[in-house]
Amino acid sequence: MVSVEESLKIIRRGTEEILLEEDLIERLKTGKPLRVKAGFDPTAPDLHLGHTVLLNKMRQLQDLGHEILFLIGDFTGMIGDPSGKNETRPPLTREQVIENAATYKKQVFKVLDREKTKILFNSEWMDKLTPVDLIKLAATHTVARMLERDDFHKRYHSGQAIAIHEFLYPLLQGYDSVAMKADIELGGTDQKFNLLMGRELQKHFGQKPQTVMTMPLLPGLDGIKKMSKSLGNYIGIDESPSDIFGKVMSLSDETMWLYYELISFKSLDEIQNLREQVANGMNPRDVKFLLGEEIVERFYDRDAAIQAREAFIARFREGMIPENIPEVHINVGDVGLYVTQIIKAAGLTSSTSEAGRMIQQGAVRIDGEKLTDKEVKLNAGSAVTLQVGKRRFAKVHLDK
Repeated sequence: MVSVEESLKIIRRGTEEILLEEDLIERLKTGKPLRVKAGFDPTAPDLHLGHTVLLNKMRQLQDLGHEILFLIGDFTGMIGDPSGKNETRPPLTREQVIENAATYKKQVFKVLDREKTKILFNSEWMDKLTPVDLIKLAATHTVARMLERDDFHKRYHSGQAIAIHEFLYPLLQGYDSVAMKADIELGGTDQKFNLLMGRELQKHFGQKPQTVMTMPLLPGLDGIKKMSKSLGNYIGIDESPSDIFGKVMSLSDETMWLYYELISFKSLDEIQNLREQVANGMNPRDVKFLLGEEIVERFYDRDAAIQAREAFIARFREGMIPENIPEVHINVGDVGLYVTQIIKAAGLTSSTSEAGRMIQQGAVRIDGEKLTDKEVKLNAGSAVTLQVGKRRFAKVHLDK
């Protein structure tokens, strides 16, 4: 039996905020398994490492003996979560949501224990709400209260449109907590308003309000914006071992430490020891190797991790990529740039036509892989290592 103090130590690691911690301590002291909720709207077909920040915490709570409720927001996914968005999101069709939800059900068990996880869909109770029920739910909060939310506030004062259905999203997410009788709800820091809405609605419906736990947002491969499928700066947990390992190796040294803090299962003491070793001269690349292996092993196995590392090293040696190469940032806009334009902008050729010729000659590599198509476009949100010929290299951060 894990003590309350030991449980809190595990729960606090990597957690941004616990509201209210005294409520959580009171619940833990009862010794009863707590109902832990986290919701995921299936707005894209795959889960990525950013999702695992929450999933890892859920697994820790699962291992502590608590009941894990993995909620797929198949109903709310058709509205689209406006959190952090500066414009109204186009709603998904039910067919798109169902298709995406199927992959979530499959992939989530790469982290959670299949036998101890309950998967729920919020359409189960949302489809039963009548128009009168929705009006009563909407009557629990004012427009002024909704406009306190940062993204709504900014959009309102900048004259950007806010669709009325977007106000329903936090209410419906909060109602999920009522329907599920949640004791704890997890979410990213950008979800704080929605999570607190759950507390308020539980009070309104006569339930004890849930404890809210917010987790930091994992930056994408660019190290700046949060990991997102739409930005293309993600590592999918269902990608091949070599792709996962290669993307981890493309992280900057600074971003690497954020990944260690947020998604590694190494202890804080182990991570600090690695930092000290790097400060004393250890190559950060070797520490990145360890991170890449750990992540691949988590979603596959140890053999796959070793093979991915060895394949990466073989490509690295074949391309003869130096350890210290210049880094450049290139703005590729919302639609990306052709690789020939990026090669020129990185200073690796004097013109796009020269870049095209080098590609045709087989003299251009991206992350160690030979490039044969000069019509390839690269989008914002990632970093790539470009090689032209035998001696021209650049690590290019693709910005927007």
